[in-house]
Amino acid sequence: MVYFLIALIVFLIDQGTKYLIATRLEIAEQIPVIKDFFIITSHRNRGAAFGILEGQQWFFIVITVIVVAGIVWYLNKARKTRKLLPTALSLVLGGAVGNFLDRILNGEVVDFLMFNFGSYTFPIFNVADSCIVVGVALIILDTLLDVKGEQEVTEVKESQEVKEGNE
Repeated sequence: MVYFLIALIVFLIDQGTKYLIATRLEIAEQIPVIKDFFIITSHRNRGAAFGILEGQQWFFIVITVIVVAGIVWYLNKARKTRKLLPTALSLVLGGAVGNFLDRILNGEVVDFLMFNFGSYTFPIFNVADSCIVVGVALIILDTLLDVKGEQEVTEVKESQEVKEGNE
């Protein structure tokens, strides 16, 4: 249950921050946090990451339902044997449900975190997006650690077989 609690906390923080932005800032209004580097701004996104596939709401709804169902299924399976992977899946789940709710209720996602790197402005994003990215990075890390662990087990077994063969 702790993993679903993590997903719920991500969802609530995401929805709370989006509510604050949507109700307290006009669209395109900006609040500098760290000079021109980090700015809170009110932005709406009708597409996916970086605004791609704008206006494809039904596509996002269908894909999100499939992904969420898959995450819940795999989370129940993985939580018994692994630690990092279920946490990663919880972050992705909370973020996916947060953005899903925005799309269902408003047809768009509230984004508000803006970072400028010199003349380049990174695409504006939100808490859900951040949790999805961190979750996916942790899934990749877990996969790499799992592969490395399997290789080490294989090497130990091969070493033992060679040792036993020499006796």
